[in-house]
Formats: sequence, C-alpha cells, structure tokens
Amino acid sequence: MSLREHSDPGPARLPLGTLIAGCLAVCLAQIALAIPATLNGLFQEDLHPIGSQLTWISDAFLLPVTVLELTFGVLGDLFGRKRLLVGGSSLIVVGEIVAAAGHGVHLLWAGQAIAGLGAAALFPTSLAMVAAGTRTHQTRSRAIAIWAASLSTGGFIAPVLGGITGNYGSWRWAFVVVTLIAVVSTVVSLLLATDSSAPEGRSLDLGGQVTIGIGLFALLYAVIQGPTDGWGSAPVLAAFAIAAIFVVLFIVAERRARSPLLRLDLFTNRAFAIASFVAVVGMFSFLGTAYATSIRLGPIQHQSPLRSSVAFLLLNGLALVLLPVTSRLLERMAGRWILTIGLALMAAGDFLAATLPVSDRALTSLVLPLGLVGVGFALTVSSITATAVNTVPIHYAGMASAATSLLRDFGFTLGPAVIGAVALSRAASQFTTGLATSSLSPQVKAAAGHVAAEGGPLAVNSVPPSSPPGGAAPIALDALGHGYTIGFVVCGAAALVSCLLALVALRGRVQEDADELSAAEATATA
Repeated sequence: MSLREHSDPGPARLPLGTLIAGCLAVCLAQIALAIPATLNGLFQEDLHPIGSQLTWISDAFLLPVTVLELTFGVLGDLFGRKRLLVGGSSLIVVGEIVAAAGHGVHLLWAGQAIAGLGAAALFPTSLAMVAAGTRTHQTRSRAIAIWAASLSTGGFIAPVLGGITGNYGSWRWAFVVVTLIAVVSTVVSLLLATDSSAPEGRSLDLGGQVTIGIGLFALLYAVIQGPTDGWGSAPVLAAFAIAAIFVVLFIVAERRARSPLLRLDLFTNRAFAIASFVAVVGMFSFLGTAYATSIRLGPIQHQSPLRSSVAFLLLNGLALVLLPVTSRLLERMAGRWILTIGLALMAAGDFLAATLPVSDRALTSLVLPLGLVGVGFALTVSSITATAVNTVPIHYAGMASAATSLLRDFGFTLGPAVIGAVALSRAASQFTTGLATSSLSPQVKAAAGHVAAEGGPLAVNSVPPSSPPGGAAPIALDALGHGYTIGFVVCGAAALVSCLLALVALRGRVQEDADELSAAEATATA
C-alpha cells in the first residue's frame, strides 16, 4: 500500500503501524546519536584519545547525518520512505557492530560514521512519514509531538543504557545493545510501516549534494581541528575557505537545478526561515550543553557512567514526561510562545550551570540547571518541528522534513564541535599560564608541558598523581573548569538570542501560515 500525496488523499487517520515504526526509528537514531555522551570518560581511559579525537567520536556520527539528510529526503520522496526506514535501521546494525569491535579510536570513528549514515535516513524519513499520513493541522501537531517525544525518549534511554553497561561491563556492550534495538526497528518497519512517497517534481540533485557535503564537512573539520592544529594553521584556514566557497556553490546549484535538493524559496516563508534559524542555534545550544556536561562529569571529574547518566535523564527524560503538555500546547498555543518559553528556560539553565565550580561533584547541584534545559528542550524541539512542517504545503512535507532535520542536526553537530573548540582553547591557554606561574619544580613543569602538548589539559588531568606530571593535575582541573564554564555561557547566549528572535519575529506569522495551509488542504480534498 502506498500513500501518494498528490494523487491519493490517503487514509483519514495516520496508520498506527506507521506511527509505531516511525517513532521507534527516530528513537533508535537518537539512542545511537546520544550513546557516547555518558561514555566519554571510558573512551578517555581505554582509548586515550588526544586533542580533538574525543570530539570526533560524537561528530563522526553527526557528520553524515548532517550532510546526507537532504539527499535521503529526496530518495524517500522518489522511491518510498519505507525502504529508507528499513535500510537506515540496517546500517545502524552494521555501524554499531563495527564500533563495538573497535580496538582503537579510528575503528570507533568508522563504526560511528556508518551508524550515522543510517540515522541520516531515519531522522527525515520517519518525520516525513508521520507528516504525510496526517491531513489537518491538529492531527499533524499531535503526531509531531509524539514523534518529538520519541526522539527525546531515545535521548532518555541512551544515558541509562550507557551508564549501566559502562558501570557493570564495558562501553562496548552499549553498542551491542543498540545493535539489538536496531534489529527490532528493522523488523517493525518491514512489517508495520505503510509506505509513502511524493515523486512529482523530485529527482536526485548531484550538484547540490556534492557542494553541500563538501561545504559542511570542511566547516566542521575546521571548527573541530582549530584548537588542535591552531586557528591560523594552513589546514584550518583552507578548510574555512573551502566551506565558504562550496556553500556559495550550493546556493548557485540549487537556484539553477530543475529539481533542487532544497527549494530555497521555502525560506521566503518567514515562519519557516525563522524556525530554521532557531533550529540550528537552539539545537546547538542544547547539544553543546549536553557535551559540556558529559566532559565535566567524565574526563574532568572522573565520575562513573552510571552517575553521569543521571544528568542526561534530566536533559532528555523530561520531554517524555511532558508529552501530554507539549501536545496540548501545540494544539492550543501560538508557536512563538512555546519557542520563547522553551528557549528562555534553556538559557537560564545554561547560565546557572556556568556558576557551578568544577570542584562541585554533587549531582544535586545539577538538578535545577539541567532540569531547566531539559524542560526547555522538550518545548523547543516539538514547536520548531511543528512550525516548520505546518507552514509548507503537504507535497513539500518530505523536503521540509528533511530540511528541518538537517538544520536541527547541523545545530547538534555544531554543539560538540564549537563548545569543544572554545572550551579546549580556553583551557589550554589558562593551563599554559597557570603552569608557568606555578611553584612546581622545573622537572614537573617540563613533564606536564610535554603531556599537554600531546593531549591537552584533559590528558594532564588524567595522569596518576604519583607520576611527575600528576602534580600539575590541579592546574589542569581549574583550567578545564574555566574552559567548560565558558562553554555553558556560549550555549546560554545562543539560546537567549534564539528566544528573542522567536518572540519578536514570529509574531502572528505561524498561525497565519497554518490557517492558509489548512484552507488549501480543505480546498484540495473538497
């Protein structure tokens, strides 16, 4: 059975099997994305990553997600979304097996990249299937709220899974369990999902895919490698230049393409354009917060994965608890108010987190700041998605879903990259100054300087106290605390900027666009 948005109005209600398959798929993708967060401390102890290598463990997954989501949106429209749902889950199976079997950081990167390729198919495809199977603003808002809660449920499950397996077994077992969940998702999608597609006017846009892929990869490479290679180094400067050139080429290619990967005229819809910007900046703030928290609790404070998982339950679990509230709010409240409140809560939580000293190891100190960020995220992710999808015609549901997913996950990818770069740069600078002015012996200073040159302040902070560089560990701890405090401030500022934009620029527009869409749909089905 196939849903064709142009030729067949489809069922009056979203098929339950499709909703289950789509929600399980996005939950799986989010679990796979979030699983490294509670395990960063174990990665540091077992694999000894240096410099930016720890950041690449997360971004090796996020990079293919960001680069390929638009293409998978087109493929789903052309060939049917059920195939992509099954294929994406299968790729995650392969990727998680490779990651679990890895005995070095490079094989872990490879597994993460393969799994990220699968998630790149699941994020936009699951949302497009849900959006295409609904016929009114009210039912679509309710279905999107369930989809968003499923995404957040994945973020809730991941830290529990990582905490238990990391505490009582090995970080490898976390990837094994994700493999089993991916197998279940593959079978459920194969048996229950109702196919849908929207092939009219859609075709593969090779020029657009190549240019956006190279541009985004170059940008993220430059941001991640900046602290390690130096912001003025030739590779980093070249990467920034390549990113700028290829983003411009992408815009040119999309304007000339007969069937573009992304219709740029979607952004002439002010509500869609603003929601897109807020998606990038707001999600950057959220995952930047999650990344800063994971590094604070793991490699810096050396807390166990199980204790670290408590923090991520606050960040992700509240979205599931608040599902009835967010669903009702989406039906009854203007989107800008939901966005404004959510982003304001995220900003407040980040600024509170920035006031906590790095010596404070009590989890209770994190309850209020991370709880505020978690509630804010629950409100924000649902309202961003609903705003973007509800303000475009139904036959653009696949493209809008893919674009929204790409922008959201580009923000996710920027979070660890930018916050890692800012925090490590500041920490390295402060550690160098602190070490030079300390009363440590020249031998200890030389040993600590050598370790820092190889692996940065994180490596010094992990040195046993009995070894010569261990005397510099308190200096490294203070420097890292300062660096990641700046990271929380950057995340809070990003959320605050997005909050003010949503409040001012979305005034009245989302509801007007939703009313126009409802009228158009009513005319089409009359």
